[in-house]
Amino acid sequence: MSSVEIKGEREISMMREVCRLAAGTLERVGPMLRAGITTQEINDFVHADTLKLGARPAPLNYRGFPKSVCTSINEVVCHGIPSPKRVLKDGDIINVDVTHLYKGYFGDTSATFYIGEPSPEAKKIVEVARKSLELGIAQVKPGARLGDIGAAIQEFAEGQGCSVVRDFVGHGIGRTFHSDPQVKHYGQWGTGIRLRAGMTFTIEPMVNVGGYEVEVLEDDWTAVTKDGSLSAQFEHTVLVTPDGVEVLTRRESPLVASELYANYFAS
Repeated sequence: MSSVEIKGEREISMMREVCRLAAGTLERVGPMLRAGITTQEINDFVHADTLKLGARPAPLNYRGFPKSVCTSINEVVCHGIPSPKRVLKDGDIINVDVTHLYKGYFGDTSATFYIGEPSPEAKKIVEVARKSLELGIAQVKPGARLGDIGAAIQEFAEGQGCSVVRDFVGHGIGRTFHSDPQVKHYGQWGTGIRLRAGMTFTIEPMVNVGGYEVEVLEDDWTAVTKDGSLSAQFEHTVLVTPDGVEVLTRRESPLVASELYANYFAS
């Protein structure tokens, strides 16, 4: 428990600021996404937009990552590297993962977007991932167990016939990009540390159509589903508040090309 940072008011204020900036950049990515553009163009936009805000793109040169944003298409689970050779096609799904560093603090958020008209399978996996994140966030409150987040996500995703990636997890965030606690997106109810007001961490379930196994390509970054099935992810940075949860990277407007099917699970 001692390794999980509890933030004070000034630190929380800084986290709100950087997370608001990261959410804004992700919002502005949506309108540019269409068949025919390259993932390098997405990278260039995110890089320029981040600098315009007075922030830095945290992924750039982080542990050797060569670009300013992660772009993960179809079977790519996470950490896809933008390239001028990778052109978006109609029917693709793409996760854009934005992290800003601003005044010494990190804000991290991602969403999966539709390019053109998604197939029924693509639509399902994206909306299962979106709902999984919502259900995970709903477990966050003081006194709850960390494992409740993963249990809620796993129960729902597997109930929809999908699987939850084990190899990559959410993480504490603040003055460092990745810190404790590790936030698994699977697990058992009532396990793990108790959540306390002032904790900040990401919840970022990666959900697959097929099995949960992944493999990392020769570039040492790009993680893909082992069986080649589609994968989708959504991510928010959250704060445990005295009476619940605050989504620090909550967006002010819907994501173009992503929110089209947001009521997929509405009754």
